[in-house]
Amino acid sequence: MYWIPIYELLEQHGIVPYLVKGRHGKMVPGRTTDWNDAQWLQKLHARGLRQSSFRPDAEMTGLRTLVRYRAALVPHRAPHILHMQRALQQM
Repeated sequence: MYWIPIYELLEQHGIVPYLVKGRHGKMVPGRTTDWNDAQWLQKLHARGLRQSSFRPDAEMTGLRTLVRYRAALVPHRAPHILHMQRALQQM
């Protein structure tokens, strides 16, 4: 997620970033360069045709990070418990 540090930096400096899905801008034929894409996205935003993506606040983001980390650790608990039991039996 390369955009998260930039998003947070802009927020810290009082700028309200507008997070949108890039694939929605790619549906227009003929817009192949990044410069043209940026201009096209700006025009859509100025006309109110872009929906901002959901970005949770800092408290919720921290909680989501912890929940994801726990979900990654839970599948490994049984092998680690078994490893400790075998180590204790060998003592």
